[in-house]
Amino acid sequence: MSLRRAACLSLLISIALASTAGAATIGREQDIVDLKLGQRVLVDDGTCPAGQVKEVRGAKMTDKGVARTASCVPRHGPKTK
Repeated sequence: MSLRRAACLSLLISIALASTAGAATIGREQDIVDLKLGQRVLVDDGTCPAGQVKEVRGAKMTDKGVARTASCVPRHGPKTK
C-alpha cells in the first residue's frame, strides 16, 4: 500500500511542477529553443501594446517539427489591493 501512495504522491508533484514550468517570461522569441506541442511561452519583446505580452504556442505538428503561433495576451502582474 505504501508503494501506491508513493506513486500517487510523485504523480501529483510532477503534475504540479509541469503546470508551473510554462510561467516563465523571456526577452526574445529566438531564445525559445525546444517548443513542445501545447506549450505556451510569454515573450516580452515590446511588440505588443502596453499592458500586453506576446504568447508563443506550440500549435500543431508538421513535418519540420512543432508549428508556432503568436498572439498578444493581457499581462498578468502581481495582484494589488
